[in-house]
Amino acid sequence: MSKVIAIANQKGGVGKTTTAINLSAALAEKGKRVLTIDIDPQGNTTSGLGVNKNDLDQTIYELLIGSCRLKDCLITTAYDNLDLIPSNVNLAAVEIELLDAERKEFILRDRLTEIRDNYDYIIIDCPPSLSLLTVNAMTTADSVMVPIQCEYYALEGLSQLVHTVELVRGRLNPGLELEGVVFTMYDARTNLSMQVVDNVRNHIAERVFRTIIPRNIRLAEAPSYGQPITKYEPKSAGAEAYRLLAQELMEL
Repeated sequence: MSKVIAIANQKGGVGKTTTAINLSAALAEKGKRVLTIDIDPQGNTTSGLGVNKNDLDQTIYELLIGSCRLKDCLITTAYDNLDLIPSNVNLAAVEIELLDAERKEFILRDRLTEIRDNYDYIIIDCPPSLSLLTVNAMTTADSVMVPIQCEYYALEGLSQLVHTVELVRGRLNPGLELEGVVFTMYDARTNLSMQVVDNVRNHIAERVFRTIIPRNIRLAEAPSYGQPITKYEPKSAGAEAYRLLAQELMEL
């Protein structure tokens, strides 16, 4: 039985997609069977795994509206043990398409039933909003991982996201848990980064991962080459951090 994790934060620019791509790749590198689902209309996880999002006829959008079968949009990536359900800008129209659909909060969960047991981990990259797409991810998921940037407003929005998780748990998915918070873009040269980490750890009851993702130029470059950091610069600090995060997750 797979573990399904939604990577979510309604605040943009916090390393959500970077975490989805590189955590998936690090888990796959460790021999785990991984499916990454890009449910963000920007399609950055798709392109970050080396797939041209503009050349796709079958994506998560077609799957959700019922115009393709799951096997038609499932892509075997260039990386061992790592498959992808891609996304592109077409997904932006899905909420209008599903306006009158029955059980519209459960469509993704229902579509994945046939392959859920084929993987050890399913990682869902959510859009930076609390939309129907994010709700679909949370009704499908066992848990939610929240990336938080090491900056002054780190806690802004976290309470709202936790509240959303609680609402989904209470009304749609009783088994949903908060996997934990992971710090991203950590700069050891600044006092602010250290203060943010201390502040969050002292003020939230949720699990905070020990692994902290550093601010790293190689991490920023890798998506433009369509590669996870473990492939683009396997010996970099960013690659090692995501390997440690994957190991920490596997040990939970």
